[in-house]
Amino acid sequence: MDWLEALLLGVVQGLTEFLPISSSGHLILVPWAQDYTFLRENPDFHKTFDVALHFGTLLGVVVYFRGELL
Repeated sequence: MDWLEALLLGVVQGLTEFLPISSSGHLILVPWAQDYTFLRENPDFHKTFDVALHFGTLLGVVVYFRGELL
């Protein structure tokens, strides 16, 4: 996976996380539509990458609401 593919998936995750639709679904549809063969050929990396994207979203939410959480 090159950095541009990772960046695109990160942007898609960030933009769709707060919509009332599945951001995980977009992480499946975008690679399929763009024909990212690396993710198909490496399912363990795909799962790890998805978890990392979701962790980034969680970290962003915690930073944004840090005052309220404390």
